[in-house]
Amino acid sequence: MSELASGGSTPRPRRIELRRIRLPLVAPFRTSFGTQRTRDVLLIRVVTDAAEGWGECVALADPSYSSEYVDAAADVLRRHLVPALLAAGPVPAHAVAHVLAPVKGHRMAKAALETAVLDAELRAEGRSFGRELGAVHRRVPCGVSVGIMDSVPELLDAVGGFLDEGYARIKLKIEPGWDVEPVRAVRERFGDEVLLQVDANTAYTLADARHLARLDPFDLLLVEQPLAEDDVLGHADLAALIRTPICLDESIGSARDAAAAIRLGACRIVNVKPGRVGGYLEARRIHDVCAAHGVPVWCGGMLETGLGRAANVALAALPGFTLPGDTSASGRYYAADITEPFVLDDGHLDVPTGPGLGVAPVPDRLAEVTTAAEWLAG
Repeated sequence: MSELASGGSTPRPRRIELRRIRLPLVAPFRTSFGTQRTRDVLLIRVVTDAAEGWGECVALADPSYSSEYVDAAADVLRRHLVPALLAAGPVPAHAVAHVLAPVKGHRMAKAALETAVLDAELRAEGRSFGRELGAVHRRVPCGVSVGIMDSVPELLDAVGGFLDEGYARIKLKIEPGWDVEPVRAVRERFGDEVLLQVDANTAYTLADARHLARLDPFDLLLVEQPLAEDDVLGHADLAALIRTPICLDESIGSARDAAAAIRLGACRIVNVKPGRVGGYLEARRIHDVCAAHGVPVWCGGMLETGLGRAANVALAALPGFTLPGDTSASGRYYAADITEPFVLDDGHLDVPTGPGLGVAPVPDRLAEVTTAAEWLAG
């Protein structure tokens, strides 16, 4: 149990707010599982006697990316997770997962609550997220995720714009019918020196192995999650049939999953999304497991606001994150963020150094985009 800088014991959560906000995207974002035009985001605020902390739930509006979705996250938090935490008394952040463990699944909701507790704890202690997680870099290189477009010329215009902005890596979303030709077009237009990878979001099956092997000549960094999330053995089989390194995303829900996938030869790279794995402390454990096996990791993104982006940037500053992540600037998705915006500088974002997340919502902006709010107390 951590102690406060003032010498007191771990503060007890007194009140917890569930706040829904709605943010329009600057442009539609299309993947193999659907198109997003707005983000319906669930924020959590934990208020203790010493500080307040924020967490962001990355669940989408519907259960398309995963079985979790924002209405269900709000419900399980309201009815189960928040009451369990409030009833447990003073709980340090590292013990939150244990308190919430009797509730099965719901990793995204749990991650948001744990993050809010950790943010409050660190703000009270005057310590930053980066320091707590073990960051070794002051700034991190940033990649950008490019959605499926209506045409190849539209794609090339988008990629060219992002390269002009200075992004260090380009990720193309792919699906059957939109894969080899878009990749070929990007390579032909922008050359082999561009760091390029693709993300299938589970859109293929092992029967597509010969087709996916057609991506091999393009010298991609990786192909991300080509098969279903529960098909780890299929990924191991696919890895023997294509040269492009396989990166797992949806298949990795914990450090244990990562260890099993690596042992089976199902991946050579891992995408770490803190919300998907239950929080930043479990994300750090995945980093540690992968580092011990010599497997590089990178930080995925879920179109987070500045709150989630701050935590992601801190995580991406750990030593094992050797590939640029989806830690794009705020302006990639939002014309106006709820925090002060993250702005790209020579392809990098600075790691926040202030207490906790190092950022907080701008009150007027938060009020402007809020659609609902409720307080829960012990």
